[in-house]
Amino acid sequence: MLLYQPLKEEVETTIMMKGDNVLDLKTLIEELESSTIEVPSVFICPISLEPMQDPVTLCTGQTYDRSNILKWFSLGHNTCPTTMQELWDDSVTPNTTLYHFILSWFSQKYLVMKKKLEDVQGTALELLDTLKKKVKGQNRVRALKKLRQLVDSHVSTRKTVEENNGSSLISSLLGPFTSHAVGSEAIGILVNLELGSELKRNLMHPAKVSLLVDIMNEGTIQTKMNCAKLIQTLLVEGNPSETVVLSSLSLLVGVLRLVRDKKHPTSVLTGLILLKIVCSREPVRSSIISIGAVPQLIQLLPTLNNECLEIALHILEVLSTLPEGRLALKECPNIIPNVVKLLMRVSESCTQFALSILWAIYKLAPEECASKAVEAGLAAKLLLVIQSGCNPVLKQKSTEFLKMCSLDYSTSIFISKCMLTATIQ
Repeated sequence: MLLYQPLKEEVETTIMMKGDNVLDLKTLIEELESSTIEVPSVFICPISLEPMQDPVTLCTGQTYDRSNILKWFSLGHNTCPTTMQELWDDSVTPNTTLYHFILSWFSQKYLVMKKKLEDVQGTALELLDTLKKKVKGQNRVRALKKLRQLVDSHVSTRKTVEENNGSSLISSLLGPFTSHAVGSEAIGILVNLELGSELKRNLMHPAKVSLLVDIMNEGTIQTKMNCAKLIQTLLVEGNPSETVVLSSLSLLVGVLRLVRDKKHPTSVLTGLILLKIVCSREPVRSSIISIGAVPQLIQLLPTLNNECLEIALHILEVLSTLPEGRLALKECPNIIPNVVKLLMRVSESCTQFALSILWAIYKLAPEECASKAVEAGLAAKLLLVIQSGCNPVLKQKSTEFLKMCSLDYSTSIFISKCMLTATIQ
């Protein structure tokens, strides 16, 4: 088969400069890959459905990218992939006209994109300069809003802000006298940036934390989510000053409000992720229980998607390790049947968490729990766990629980309660 060697003039037309680097067609395609630009269908290889870098035409008149059609031939095919006609000539002819069209189109799009990026980065630098001049009032709000919109839309702008000390500048605007309008926009910027350890420590200052919590309780849903994500970033760092954040009941109340917001599923997930991180700190668990987190989470369980459900059950399992947590679980209406339903329903992790929750309630009131659990179908679910491919620890726990539940029943009655299939019997 013929190998395509680009002509001298073709090589010259492939050259575009990016700094000191030469861009060929392959690089141009990669540069534009993340954009939303729709590539003309005639430039797309029918095999890979990707833009062609080296278009060649078969005797049938169909054009493919060289690497893809050669791979097709290497698999033993002697047909045209599109028409399925048998080939009377297996040579491939470079489609130089189409190649030039593709190169020209991508070159133009790249130049437009590059110009836009340069304009965006220039605008971002101008906005940072404006903020450095300590403009106040609505001028500051407008500058921050424009910068936030750029940071939201362009990854390159985030790098520009970070490289020009913008993170520290934006952080310095947060304080005890910062208006919520300024704070909301500043937080919307910071949550999209890579924050260094020193800056994170700075953001843990009590005055900044207090502002974050206030805005999370009073802002728009997007602002609340931004606050939660920023606090999450600060807590993940494991900062020694995190007790300042964790000691705030207002923060916990704000997180639960996010979790309860059924109109915005994304906010529920954001709130649950933050609550899970907060729950990992043992000293704060009692506070979480004291504001009614347990019954609120139990009430939400039937409405949650699988991802949120797993996080919520994990939180409840952690809270069940405390006496007050177990008591709060026991007092929830229909807690046992609702949790039994979750066994073997979503994932092994969910089953593990649900079983731990039931076990915690059982320890508090063995007879009452066993009776309600068996009536809710727990025995049958436990048998399924035992016979499944779950981990040995989970199987062992299920076996022990099954034995405990059977103590108050005769063998025949217990088997009937299990609702076993003929195979299991």
